[in-house]
Amino acid sequence: MKNFILGVIVTMLLLGLGGLGIAMLGLMPTAANVAPPQFERRIAMTALDASMDRHAPRVHSPLAPTPENLIDGMKIYTMNCALCHGTLNLKTSPLAHSFYPPVPQLILHPLDDPEWHIAYAIRTGVRYTGMPAWEKTLTDEEIWKTTAFLANVEKLPPPAREFWKPSFGVEPPQEGKSDDKGGEKEDHD
Repeated sequence: MKNFILGVIVTMLLLGLGGLGIAMLGLMPTAANVAPPQFERRIAMTALDASMDRHAPRVHSPLAPTPENLIDGMKIYTMNCALCHGTLNLKTSPLAHSFYPPVPQLILHPLDDPEWHIAYAIRTGVRYTGMPAWEKTLTDEEIWKTTAFLANVEKLPPPAREFWKPSFGVEPPQEGKSDDKGGEKEDHD
């Protein structure tokens, strides 16, 4: 048993050193304009979700998702988030594939994460992705309004839907409707 445990430890150490060696020799791809391998995407998304689950406080929004708060969140999103995460005219952001990993298009493919998860990502950013921490730029109230908008983008009340159409020239997305490619809505992972 002792030899088995020693073998496992040595194997793990060699794998770690091998990975470090590959990275230090420049053999790891670092280009942001190339699609990452599927295993890398899966590992990165699993690690992100696990980190959020461990570190993000499970707090409830102090704001009700009223039409006024959702419209304010829509405006904040447009001013601060749309350039990377997609505009409210239902078009993919011109920067969508300029980052590694590619930027989630939050209007075309709305999040299915709980509000505490969304608020934490906005507040603290996401390391190694280009997603900045907004806690020093936006107020807590603005973060929660943006969170409410993103969490309810497919189920906006009539006043918010009525604001969207003339402002952006298209109908807002609705729950259960297909995406911009004519297929079913994709998961953000």
